Order: sequence, then structure tokens, then C-alpha cells
Amino acid sequence: MQKLSNLIDELASYIPQLEARKESVSASSVGWQIEHSLLVISSVIEGVKRSDPSKYKWSFRPIKYLIFWRGKIPRGKIGAPKIVIPGEITQDTLQAHIALCRQRLDELEQLGAGHYFTHPFFGDLRMADTLSFLFIHTEHHLKIIRDMLAH
Repeated sequence: MQKLSNLIDELASYIPQLEARKESVSASSVGWQIEHSLLVISSVIEGVKRSDPSKYKWSFRPIKYLIFWRGKIPRGKIGAPKIVIPGEITQDTLQAHIALCRQRLDELEQLGAGHYFTHPFFGDLRMADTLSFLFIHTEHHLKIIRDMLAH
């Protein structure tokens, strides 16, 4: 959990540059990358909280194992689902969403290891795999932000 908390802190550190763009890296802004990452964290945690551990279903998904083994998501290969596409982005909305994600991360720590999240490509992910996914996904977008802000 601490690793993910550290990534949320890093996302927060980029809020002052929310308008920055670098078309050669991404068509979206730094603010979009931050908000998208926060939407994913928030919605995944809500999904884990709603899960019923007795309904978990294991399934073999080669793409899951490839991405988890590599520890990274290839750029530009998969579009974001509509539910995690940002709307209005301001410093205030990002700060509020950072606070919400920190609160939800605290709530996640209270859940048992049997809780899970159903990912559209990876299937059901138990708690440990959910945390790995959130780390890999957030790090993916942080790398984009770092590349956008590199001089």
C-alpha cells in the first residue's frame, strides 16, 4: 500500500503543471494523465470494496501474466474505458480527488485478501494482484508525465 501511496504523492506533485502538454509523448495533458490515474485508483478500490470474496473466479488471461511479469503497460495500445475518462480538470478538482484516493486507500487496507476487482482484460484480480495492477497502471501514467515534462 505504501508504494501506491507514494505514487499518489508523486501524482499530486505534478498538479501545478496540469496544463503542460507534449504532443510527441501524448495528445493529452499532464492534468488528464493525473485525473485518469486517480479515476482508475478510485474506481478499482470501489470495485474491491463491493466484491463478494465467495464469487471470485480465477481465469487464465495470458495478457495479464505478460503485463504483470514485465511490470509495464505498452503505450498507445489500449484506450481508456469511458468510466475513467476525465471530465473537467482543475487544480481544485485534482486536489480533491487526491484526498479521496488517499481515503479510499486507507479503506482498502481494512479489507481482506479475498476481496477482488474484475478487470475488463485481466479478469478477477485478488487483492495482491489488484495492488500490482494499480501500481503498474499508475507508474505507466507517471512515466508519460515525466516524459512530457522532461526538457
